[in-house]
Amino acid sequence: MKLKSLILNLMREADYVPLNSAQLADTLGLKKKEQRNLDFELKSLLGKGEIVRIKKDCYCLPQDADLITGRIMFRQTGSAFLIPDDEAKPKVQIYAEDTGVAMHGDHVVVRLHSHYEAKQKKQSGNRRKPPANQRTDEPTGRVIRILERARTTIVGNLQKSKLFHFVVPDDPRIISDIYVPSPAKSNLKPRPAIGDKVVVQLHEWTQRHINPEGKIIERLGRTYEPQAELKGIYHKFNLETEFPKSVSQAAASIGTTVTAKDRKNRLDLRSIPTFTIDPDDAKDFDDALSVEILDKKEYRIGIHIADVSAYVHPASILDNEAHKRGNSTYLVGTVIPMLPRVLSNGLCSLKEEEDRLTKTVLLTFSKEKKIKNIEFANSVIRSSKRLTYHQAYAFLKEDDLEKIKDLPLPPSHQTGSTGRSLKTLSNKELNDLKKWVRLLWSFASKLREDRMRKGSLDLDMPETKIFVDEKGYADRLERIEQDESHQLIEEFMLIANEIVAKELKNARLPCVYRVHDKPDEEKLHELREHLRSFGLKAGDLTNRKEVVRLLKVIKTHPQGHLLKVQFLRSMKRACYRSSPDGHYGLHKQNYTHFTSPIRRYSDLVTHRVFATYLTKVHNHPPVVGASINYKASRVQSLGEHLSQTEQNSTEAERESIKIKMIEFFERELSKSQKTKFKAVITDIRNHGLFVELVESMAFGMVHISTLRGDLYRLDPKTNTLVGRRSRKSYEVGQKITVATERVDRFKRQIDFRIVN
Repeated sequence: MKLKSLILNLMREADYVPLNSAQLADTLGLKKKEQRNLDFELKSLLGKGEIVRIKKDCYCLPQDADLITGRIMFRQTGSAFLIPDDEAKPKVQIYAEDTGVAMHGDHVVVRLHSHYEAKQKKQSGNRRKPPANQRTDEPTGRVIRILERARTTIVGNLQKSKLFHFVVPDDPRIISDIYVPSPAKSNLKPRPAIGDKVVVQLHEWTQRHINPEGKIIERLGRTYEPQAELKGIYHKFNLETEFPKSVSQAAASIGTTVTAKDRKNRLDLRSIPTFTIDPDDAKDFDDALSVEILDKKEYRIGIHIADVSAYVHPASILDNEAHKRGNSTYLVGTVIPMLPRVLSNGLCSLKEEEDRLTKTVLLTFSKEKKIKNIEFANSVIRSSKRLTYHQAYAFLKEDDLEKIKDLPLPPSHQTGSTGRSLKTLSNKELNDLKKWVRLLWSFASKLREDRMRKGSLDLDMPETKIFVDEKGYADRLERIEQDESHQLIEEFMLIANEIVAKELKNARLPCVYRVHDKPDEEKLHELREHLRSFGLKAGDLTNRKEVVRLLKVIKTHPQGHLLKVQFLRSMKRACYRSSPDGHYGLHKQNYTHFTSPIRRYSDLVTHRVFATYLTKVHNHPPVVGASINYKASRVQSLGEHLSQTEQNSTEAERESIKIKMIEFFERELSKSQKTKFKAVITDIRNHGLFVELVESMAFGMVHISTLRGDLYRLDPKTNTLVGRRSRKSYEVGQKITVATERVDRFKRQIDFRIVN
């Protein structure tokens, strides 16, 4: 047994008492020369938080000393909560004055308060600000040690007081300003007078009553300029915008066109009507659909996915870089690709009127729209048209070809390919596209209907799309609904992912699966109590039928968007795993990611395993590229790594949206004629109205001080804001018109005022 296991097993024994290093060596029967190995293991276990050191340099498990380890997450108020390393343990709430020298995201040790200490904390609430949303049964504690800093650098805005310089962190959850030496001593020459965004290397911080200190190591540009803000996100989330020279050279050496050698042993589908449907600002095109009308009124639909594995081979320099990145990261107005652009936007991307290598799932449907046969192929296709969702929706709903022709192309600076203008297409081409899109939707709608009937959850939500101008400034917001054009693509991608997952599992080939675990019952109980405050009664949410019913009710509720967000927060986060443990949201037992190999490494792994499946199970001849048999242990570590890179990218994308949303409304303030926005009141407090804009779904507040002409007070009985003289009232769900009043960049808050 390994020394680490021996140490932990000893400490788990019921009669174990804390021992120092020498006593542990004696108890474990270690020889003197093994003392160094023991010290190494103890140091490693301490660093991971698996054991703790207490008085007299003795060691024990954290729980034996009322200690707990985990990640500390701050709120803007200064209070925090701990997410324990042991997922079975509840969150620990931490008062602001008990956070010590911890910073947001640090791995820390927390000493739990005794029952008496916790009671004293609550009784002194008039002097201490309690943690927000603290439940009565949640423990509280105090940070006593930093195991590992979440970051060693901070991005922020350089400022100057009369006596010293300091940096205000971009992240409002880092509540302490960072003291820095005078920029005059730096060759970077940042300028506090005009507000520069900089990167600070943190020094060791050991005393809470003294602000942390650091050294400026990089100037990113003027604060709030688009490029400076983007660089701040790149730095904060360790996103590499450039590829190493050797990787770029390897990608460039592949070529730019599909050759006859590349097409060898592939099914040639270039004559079949095929097209892509993607967002206006899509940078790369992973998937395409084709449709054929067969004899006996049967239909064959092809789901074609870019065959990245033909160019990116296992353990190659391209593969190592793609693995490290894990996925592409899509920030507002730009993308940090997983693969060099000559591949991601070029040879791999399913561009209009270009031969491309693909992996294909062919579904034969009966006239009753039932799947009769499934085939697989290594293939070559040629997309006849790049459609946007707007264009596909028009083909579904509009009969007048002239109106369809008038749809504009997306701006070239926003997309990897605009495609041909619909005005350049003949009426025959337009009518063919209309026929194909409508035919595909007839099958997709049946797939969707069957999926929902079987218990798949309708978690589709409208989203706010922020578009930027050529200089990178946010200049347009658009509400994107998950309409039929989106659902058409989604259903065929979902069925392909499920089919491939089933086949690979049955073939017993180790693969990366997409897993969404069932939610915790405690989380569902919290959700049920939260919904009750909105007048919604929910039954047993461990029963899927009740969850489906609840989602239907939420969909028509005045605060449906907010409630659906709360619902999603009560769910567990989807992840990658080596075992097909099921997808709760989709209600599928077998599910993998197969359809986006340009932007997700998990899908590239699936393609390689799928290539092995085609040759071993279906006796397909080998093609250019590589199949591979992954070991189960390798797949498991891959899943953990890819789950982490995905989460990092998701947080970066959210940060980008927040920054650009604030930027958009800040630019509104400079307009002489303010834009009027339709809004819905989502909540009422004694200091004002919380509102959601109808078109963009942006959130903000109408402060009570901006309600002119009367004195307004909150009526707690009706939860309305009522004017004392006029008796005019505002209530939840009421529609109003607002304009931008104030923007706080640091707090990321937008205030509106009501306009006629």
